[in-house]
Amino acid sequence: MSATVRVEKKKICLLGTFAVGKTSLVQRFVHNRFGEKYLTTIGVDISQKRMPPMQSGGRLIQYHFLIWDIAGMDRFDSVVRNYYRGAAGALAVADLTRLDTAASLDIICRNFHSVCPKADLIFIGNKADISRTGTRIPMELQEISTAFGGRCLSTSAKNGQGVTEAFRALAQAFGEA
Repeated sequence: MSATVRVEKKKICLLGTFAVGKTSLVQRFVHNRFGEKYLTTIGVDISQKRMPPMQSGGRLIQYHFLIWDIAGMDRFDSVVRNYYRGAAGALAVADLTRLDTAASLDIICRNFHSVCPKADLIFIGNKADISRTGTRIPMELQEISTAFGGRCLSTSAKNGQGVTEAFRALAQAFGEA
């Protein structure tokens, strides 16, 4: 007898300042591709991806992610609030080559949690392929992830390192709730 797979749709957001690699992470995860040309996201870009089934609490669940790639915005206004509304979780992305982007995640994640207080967060240090720290997560990003109770991972959208694992970690966090 085969197990029944329950499909759950989850809205997830990618958070972070401009040019940290949010769009590249989505493109790598959804389409397994990387574009060298930088394209600024204007507003929000929505993609979908179905995760492979996974065991969670004795059940087999398959998550269908609705991925909201949100532009790096300086203001937290009603438009941004509406983008966040209904999200089950987020990947909070910093650029490992620009440590100031890690510090900015604190206020971005506070704003996100003011709209979605129960949402899970996974913190990403992206661009590990060109960072002087390599795959080592800088202390600033570790501290912010600890403050929010989230995991912290390094990725490279360019070569794919850790990208699927980051989205899988978010799916696992949903199963732990």
